[in-house]
Amino acid sequence: MADSARPVALINARVMDPSRNLDEAGSVFVADGKILAAGPQASTDTPPEGAEVIDVKGAVVAPGLVDMCVSVGEPGAEHRETLASASEAAAAGGVTTIVTLPETNPVIDDPALVDFLLRRARDTALVNVRPMAALTKGLKGEEMSEIGLLGEAGAVAFTNGHRSIASSRTMRRLLTYARDFGALVIHHTEDPELAANGVMNEGLNASWKGLSGSPREAEFIMLERDLRLVALTRGRYHAQMISCSDSAEAIRQAKRAGLDVTAAVSINHLTLNENDIGPYRTFFKMAPPLREEDDRQAMIGSLADGTIDIVVSNHDPQDVETKRHPFAEAEDGAIGLETLLAAGLRLVHSEDVPLLKLLAAMTCNPARRLGIDAGTLRPGAPADITVFDPDRPWILDETKIRSKSKNTPFEDARFSGHVLMTIVAGRTVYNYA
Repeated sequence: MADSARPVALINARVMDPSRNLDEAGSVFVADGKILAAGPQASTDTPPEGAEVIDVKGAVVAPGLVDMCVSVGEPGAEHRETLASASEAAAAGGVTTIVTLPETNPVIDDPALVDFLLRRARDTALVNVRPMAALTKGLKGEEMSEIGLLGEAGAVAFTNGHRSIASSRTMRRLLTYARDFGALVIHHTEDPELAANGVMNEGLNASWKGLSGSPREAEFIMLERDLRLVALTRGRYHAQMISCSDSAEAIRQAKRAGLDVTAAVSINHLTLNENDIGPYRTFFKMAPPLREEDDRQAMIGSLADGTIDIVVSNHDPQDVETKRHPFAEAEDGAIGLETLLAAGLRLVHSEDVPLLKLLAAMTCNPARRLGIDAGTLRPGAPADITVFDPDRPWILDETKIRSKSKNTPFEDARFSGHVLMTIVAGRTVYNYA
């Protein structure tokens, strides 16, 4: 295991750095928590004096993943997840930066609470923690938060979490106000009235199961409203997660119009569909709901062509008290930090998405959108690194999940691709034995 005070040389590697469009055999040198060199040229250089030389035997060495949509229970629901347990799960999944949602108790809508989270992260977390703050006070969708003060305190973006802002007037004001601070508005796109009491995707499958459905229209009608308001205000906007083909087309048109918009998709909506719910399996109940296979394929195509910029885990830990209920009564949410990369590699093995494109959506693209120094192996950058074997087979064992909650939709799933080592600021925080 590498010592944080000691330089490290990762040799015999497949160095992949999407921020530089690099995919070549080479080495990566680290010293003082920074990248010294990364790429083929490093193989001809002498490792730093006193470096621990680690032969990764052809494994991929890439920037640590940046996950832009992570829920934690701290403060207020530490029984579901803490910053410490979430960071352990992240490290095991090759994630070196987690961006946390403000849906805690109390809600992260005050600069003092942003400071609290940052301090707790420094004291307890293995990985970098970047908090998002609430767009509206108490996440009620009514009164604007103090975006300027929250940004100064360390909030990297602003969101209402998994709640949409129904008022167009409020959303317009938020986009305008955030624009003046250069702040990024991240929004969950779901019309709460149209979605009503829907618990899964509306369609034949929901009808056969006797469950109320949430129509796709609830997502893209809200998204199209938002995009009209972005055009009106010239604000910075990110669709937190999209899940259907019409939403992807709306993002595509907005980009062509020159709007400052991006969109993410969860790994669940790239690798699962509504049929996976099977006999009312509540670990597959999530927001947005799993869609039809045609929509899943549309998400994959939109990631491959660059319409979708970012892939997230939508890590949302729920314990047995919130999941062990009839499907309609169970809470939404699934954990995903430990399986984000492994599940994503399914798209690579099926030749639907090139590996460098997938890594870009999990590293440099989210880092660039948030304006943080992460997701790259360029010299001088923080030494946040993941080492993984893209072909190593393994089965997810619930007893080995590091998250406090175990609500994974991938229980007993077979994967090809395993994280071998995770390094944060030059210090090894995970090493697969």
